[in-house]
Amino acid sequence: MSAQHIHILYIDDEIHNLNAFKASFRRLYTIFTASSAEEAEKVLEKEEVHIIISDQRMPRMTGIEFFESILDRYSEPIRILLTGYADINAVIDAINKGQVYKYFSKPWNDEDLRHNIEKAFEVYALRKENKELTAKLLDVNEKLEFLLRQKLIS
Repeated sequence: MSAQHIHILYIDDEIHNLNAFKASFRRLYTIFTASSAEEAEKVLEKEEVHIIISDQRMPRMTGIEFFESILDRYSEPIRILLTGYADINAVIDAINKGQVYKYFSKPWNDEDLRHNIEKAFEVYALRKENKELTAKLLDVNEKLEFLLRQKLIS
């Protein structure tokens, strides 16, 4: 899959950060932005998203709380947390509660973030392929069991 087909949702309550992110990466990826968790959920309902990048400190809901709230419904996208604050408890919570793949400090380095987006998509693609192969294996196993039962009956 080409980089352009990687769909990223970036959530930040600061509009200038949303604009900077979109300006930096719109030529490489398909970018969706949201200024709140509520807006982000609406995007997730309508669009296929491979990677979700969220700011940690936002009004009403932190990035970690957002990731935790969507895990059951949207478990496949890879989650990346961005923050302007070096808070070790936020890092621990991000990993344990929100199942965050990476944690970056603001301001981000475009090249470093781009590299990690590519790596995150590799993880996404491998997980998806693994899920598909497991489903095929279960199907084939079921068919083999049926054939074995048929052979035992006759």
